[in-house]
Amino acid sequence: MSAIILDVLPIFILILIGWVIVRSGLMASTVGDALSEFVFKIAVPLLLFRTIAEADFHGASPFRLWIVYFSGVAITWTAGHIAATRLFHRDERIGVLAGVSSAFANNVFIGLPLVQRTVGDEGLVALSILLAVHLPVMMVAGTVLMEHAERKIAGKSDRSMVFVLRQIAINLIRNPLVIGLAAGMAVHLSGLTMPAAVASVVGQIAGIAGPAALISLGMALERYGVSGNLGIASVTSSLKLLLLPGCVWTASRLLGLSPEWTAAIVLTSSVPTGVNAWLIANRFGVGHSLAASTISVTTALGAITVSLWAYFLGA
Repeated sequence: MSAIILDVLPIFILILIGWVIVRSGLMASTVGDALSEFVFKIAVPLLLFRTIAEADFHGASPFRLWIVYFSGVAITWTAGHIAATRLFHRDERIGVLAGVSSAFANNVFIGLPLVQRTVGDEGLVALSILLAVHLPVMMVAGTVLMEHAERKIAGKSDRSMVFVLRQIAINLIRNPLVIGLAAGMAVHLSGLTMPAAVASVVGQIAGIAGPAALISLGMALERYGVSGNLGIASVTSSLKLLLLPGCVWTASRLLGLSPEWTAAIVLTSSVPTGVNAWLIANRFGVGHSLAASTISVTTALGAITVSLWAYFLGA
């Protein structure tokens, strides 16, 4: 257990360092925004590019991995929605936000460095396969469900589904993560290898992706805090940290994923809620405090729960 803590704890210490940097006034939060942009647009895409370009898939199909993960997402999202609407008697929009907050893991900023550190390259391959579809699936589901809830609650006219999907598709095509994954797959399928100098540069930038992502996340967390909705946030946080990885682990065993892929996919599902929950709340102007509180609570408790999941998995 002590070895696992030594693997997991630095992940959250780096987040804490970023939070302290902004909280103490050493640097402005805008510096964290710039660092986050560098991570999202350059460092992580290059990490994904290198991982996919050099991966050995052993002939494994990605479909079982996707089924495993998204079956857990579906169960957890539904549980969050029901808890908000039935237990706390909130409207459908808050129900959607509760589902998103319960099921949207921070796979890029925390999942990647965690899996890289605890599982290694084989785990990164599994996570890269997940990331190829994770953002599109989650954003389409969140946007479509929120659009429907807006129409149902606020009486707004439903936008054409084709229009919504087209808008999301355009955003995804421009997404640096998608570009990095696609470029890596192109190199992998072509059988080409990067020149030594290029590989060295890509490797150096990819190497700082994890630490930079964690520090930038900590700098961003200062603006969230815990601001009301603590009752619902406690439920969504519990669902995120316990139910989602529990469902993913069960599905992994049922569908026979390899131990490395199981460890990677369960660990990344166990990480705190991603800032995408806040972005969806901000986009539709509802549920800001719930999203913020869930992000803060899951991040504060994540070091403990992720360590327990790593111990359970023997990672």
